[in-house]
Amino acid sequence: MFPTARTMPLSHWYLKGKRIEGESDITTKQSSHKNYVSAMAQESPKNSAAEISVTTNGQLEDSHEHNFNRDLKHSLPVGLGLSETKITSHGSDNTKEGVIEAGPFQGGRMHQKSGPVVLADEVKNPAMEKLELVRKWSLNTYKCTRQIISERLGRGSRTVDLELEAQIEILRDNKKKYENILKLAQTLSTQLYQMVHTQRQLGDAFADLSLKSLELHEEFGYNADTQKLLAKNGETLLGAINFFIASVNTLVNKTIEDTLLTVKQYESARIEYDAYRTDLEELNLGPRDANTLPKIEQSQQLFQMHKEKYDKMRNDVSIKLKFLEENKVKVLHNQLVLFHNAIAAYFAGNQKQLEQTLKQFHIKLKTPGVDAPSWLEEQ
Repeated sequence: MFPTARTMPLSHWYLKGKRIEGESDITTKQSSHKNYVSAMAQESPKNSAAEISVTTNGQLEDSHEHNFNRDLKHSLPVGLGLSETKITSHGSDNTKEGVIEAGPFQGGRMHQKSGPVVLADEVKNPAMEKLELVRKWSLNTYKCTRQIISERLGRGSRTVDLELEAQIEILRDNKKKYENILKLAQTLSTQLYQMVHTQRQLGDAFADLSLKSLELHEEFGYNADTQKLLAKNGETLLGAINFFIASVNTLVNKTIEDTLLTVKQYESARIEYDAYRTDLEELNLGPRDANTLPKIEQSQQLFQMHKEKYDKMRNDVSIKLKFLEENKVKVLHNQLVLFHNAIAAYFAGNQKQLEQTLKQFHIKLKTPGVDAPSWLEEQ
């Protein structure tokens, strides 16, 4: 028989509070220079196994005991929050007992972290973003509506730039007058077109009678030539009037309208500025404590933001009004000269002067009854 050694493998481990106990029963089988018995302890599927080496006389080796203590520390769940662990062993002939003592965090040790990964920039919910936009829009609309009603009832104050407001009022008044001129010029063009069309038909009728009435051949012929000449001059005048209408229409419905659109944006910015200015003034008149100071600071930021927007829009309106005035004078000067010269030459019967006026303004007349050439003819 070989000499036997009584060993104590840790066959069962359990964790209760901060105390871990292991009990084992051992039977001897064969003799050898060293017996190694492995004991597996598994608290959860995540914990690793522990292997303990025992000498022939039943005592734990120092190096293996140190490795066991280290592995046991690493096998503890992270959630226990143990930073420093001290393991002591109390031995007897047939039992081994381990005690884990936890102390305050000393630092300098790396622990494996577990749990969900948290991103620095979390993805926002699109629905929440839309809801936030709707909330801000509703709040802004409420403030602006309250400001407008307050101004109309005479209870609220409004910011006024006297010089700029006067220029805007003049622009709106001029736009109405230009629209009236445009409407009358279009009426004149329609009536002139009908008259030219009638004169052309009348000239054709006189020419036909001139051929069929021998005794009145000359008289019908004179009138036919006169009506055809008037129709031709009328078409020339009609071309000048239509060019005048197109230029004024561009000025009124595009250039001036674009400036007035900027004016509307300026007025909206002014209302927002006054609304947030009123809110800030009301908060400043109230008490200042821990609850109101954050509101005052936020209101001050919103007020400053809308003030910058208001100043920017006021500057944009001033620049556009300046450029509009220069462009308007230049355009209307040329168009009024054209209109005057064309009307004067037509009623004076000066066909040469009428044609010269159209050449001066680079106006090309479309020959009546002649369609534009096809793309095959242009090749």
